[in-house]
Amino acid sequence: MSDKHSNIGNTVVKEILDWIYAIVLALGIAMIIHIFIIQPTRVSGESMENTLQNGEYLIVTKWTHVMRETPEYGQIVIIDSRVNRERTWADDIEEPLMNYVAVFNKDAQGSDVWVKRVIGRPGDTLEFKDGHVWRNGEELQEDYTKDAKMNYVRSTPVKVPEGYVFVMGDNRNHSSDSRFIGPVPVDHVLGKVAYAF
Repeated sequence: MSDKHSNIGNTVVKEILDWIYAIVLALGIAMIIHIFIIQPTRVSGESMENTLQNGEYLIVTKWTHVMRETPEYGQIVIIDSRVNRERTWADDIEEPLMNYVAVFNKDAQGSDVWVKRVIGRPGDTLEFKDGHVWRNGEELQEDYTKDAKMNYVRSTPVKVPEGYVFVMGDNRNHSSDSRFIGPVPVDHVLGKVAYAF
C-alpha cells in the first residue's frame, strides 16, 4: 500500500514540476520576444493627440533598438526620456516588464518612457519660429500636429549631434520632448510604433 501512495506522490510532484518548467519556459520566451522583437504598451497622456489618444494600445517593434538603428523622419517611437544617463542591459529587461504590466494597468507605466515623433536626425539643424519647425532651412509641413501653430520660440538653432535624434509630440503645445530634455541618444529609442488600437 505504501508503494502505491509513494507512486501517486511521485506522480503529483512530477506533474507540478512539469507545470513549473512549462511556465518558466513560457515566461522566458515571452521575455525574449518583448526585449528583442515586439512589445505591447499603452499611451499615457495627451502629448501625441490627435494622432494617438490617452489609453490607446500600441504594438512596438524592438528590432531597431536592438540594432541601434537611427529612426526615420516622422516615425513614432518610444523613448527613455532619461537622456543624461547611460542605459544598461538591466534597463532593457525592466522596461518591457513595466510596459507589459501597463497594458493591463496604465498607472503602472513608468513616467520615463515617452511616445514621440522623430523630427530631427544626426546632423540636422532645427529652428523654431513663426509657430513652426524648420529643418535645415525649410519649414516642415506637418499635418499631424494638433494645433496649427505651436507656442514655442527659440532664438538659437539646435544642431542634432551624431548618434542622437530630436523628437517632439504632435500636441506641440502640451508635450514634454526634445525641446526641454534635449536630443535623445539612439540607444534611448526603445522601438517604433507599428500599430495603434
